[in-house]
Amino acid sequence: MAEAGAKYGWYGDDFTGATDTLGALAQAGQRAMLFLGVPSPEHLATAGPLDAIGIAGAARSMSPEAMADELSPVGRFFAGQGIRVLHYKCCSTFDSAPHIGSIGAAVRILRAHFPNPIVPVVGGQPNIRRYCLFGTLYAAAGIGGEVHRIDRHPTMSVHPVTPMHEADLRRHLAAQGLEGMASIPYPAYAQSEAALDALMAGFAQEKRRSVLLDIAEEAHLAPAGRLIWNEARKMPLVAVGGSSVAQALTAHWRSGDAAVPAAAPQPLPPADGPVFILVGSLSPVTRRQIECADGFARLFADARLLIGDPDYAQHLLTGVAAALTNGDHVLVSTAPAPPGSASPADAPRVAAASAAFLAGLMRAAPVRRFGIAGGDTSSLAVRALGLWGLSYLTTPAPGVAICRAHSDDPVLDGMELMLKGGQMGPDDLFTRLIGGSA
Repeated sequence: MAEAGAKYGWYGDDFTGATDTLGALAQAGQRAMLFLGVPSPEHLATAGPLDAIGIAGAARSMSPEAMADELSPVGRFFAGQGIRVLHYKCCSTFDSAPHIGSIGAAVRILRAHFPNPIVPVVGGQPNIRRYCLFGTLYAAAGIGGEVHRIDRHPTMSVHPVTPMHEADLRRHLAAQGLEGMASIPYPAYAQSEAALDALMAGFAQEKRRSVLLDIAEEAHLAPAGRLIWNEARKMPLVAVGGSSVAQALTAHWRSGDAAVPAAAPQPLPPADGPVFILVGSLSPVTRRQIECADGFARLFADARLLIGDPDYAQHLLTGVAAALTNGDHVLVSTAPAPPGSASPADAPRVAAASAAFLAGLMRAAPVRRFGIAGGDTSSLAVRALGLWGLSYLTTPAPGVAICRAHSDDPVLDGMELMLKGGQMGPDDLFTRLIGGSA
């Protein structure tokens, strides 16, 4: 059982983002474990004393009705653990819609278990070049790329499932049921703590149930974290945002009486054997990473055949397993799709088929280190492996974590796993996974 001191819980609406929050907490000196579902008492006991407990999910791809089935047990679990802050970890780009991955629906479901009327929403995450100024969200296009208003971002504005057509997060989230959102713009952080506290108290008196906190630079994290923690100490609450929620709280904790030392970054040692990477992301960032994956045999799987031809899938699996057994690093990608392959509407089926492929491959040629790129692919693939938890190992690039897998199966236990969202990482990220001087 996690010790009573665990004060922070997070639910990741996809697996890749959930591991980024795990990394943010661990780097800040917090004892954190990410579970791949509501954990059993036995797995909690195995994890040992924890400061932060996470659950990786897939609500980002769900309807509000499915989200209720997914999130209600999560809310009950965290409330039973005595968590003060339940962080609904959405993507830092906030891509979501009323009909799928609704952040508003998630808040309504989780607040049944966390009754604080104030719901802080943290916009911006500077370490991955996401910025929120006067409620308007901006994001860089890849590592070192130009920063765009999110509704003009070359990728997020044309996202195949949840395109971002509104940059004002207050308007974007109002369409999902979070109407009347108050806002603390970033210049307000220059005020005294008493003035900020009075501002929050005024919102509560006005019954403004959600409050958007700008984050335009790293210095804004600690004051935002102090405001969130002050509210949580009064009554447990739900907070929303990217990993900047964890960054804000830990920045505040480190600056106060509960200061904890930051963990020193650990270099990634060379892989003990071949490395496998499964790519299901369509983003231009990931496409460049495939092109720069030096040291890998690169194979492009026909998505149409992967979901419709068992013989094709088995032939691919046999060939990849043979290459891995021979000691070769292998990358298999279902994207970019070749002409005539599956359409975007087939994305869930492709992700499910990719997950089944990975599960079969790990039985045929288990590797000790592998990576998965793509949110839906990551979520389904990790679930298909039957792992129960992930703990943090290191960070090869901002927004990307490498984790240790925990499983009741000794073949899978201890594997090193990187989960990567489509927009995350530099061009040579996949080569970095080999480790050492590669």
